Amino acid sequence: MKSTPFDTLNLMAQVIYDKKGINILALDVKGLSSLTDYILIAEGNVDRHVMSIAKNLIEELRERGYKLLHSEGLRAGDWVVLDFGEIMVHLFMPGMREKYSLEKLWGESKIVDLEIDVSKPAIGR
Repeated sequence: MKSTPFDTLNLMAQVIYDKKGINILALDVKGLSSLTDYILIAEGNVDRHVMSIAKNLIEELRERGYKLLHSEGLRAGDWVVLDFGEIMVHLFMPGMREKYSLEKLWGESKIVDLEIDVSKPAIGR
């Protein structure tokens, strides 16, 4: 059974949370963007943390049959973009997120209520 975009968003958010990503936000941009239907935004503490979250997210989704169409920023780590087609993930260092304010750019979008299990102990958490 193919998972819904909502299921995929929750999976992605859980992976980010489990790797100690913070300030996780999903936006529904259907009808506002021709590039994607959903944008998932989150932060890591430093560039290496952002890169680690991104690489883990790519691997977890690959194992579940999702295809990464394009990525940017994996070498620098201050802003990583992962394009999974209907979902585009933006991972930032905190200062970069504030600088580009994607939430404001997509101000007309709807916030998606994510279901992240914060009760289970994550590895290293």
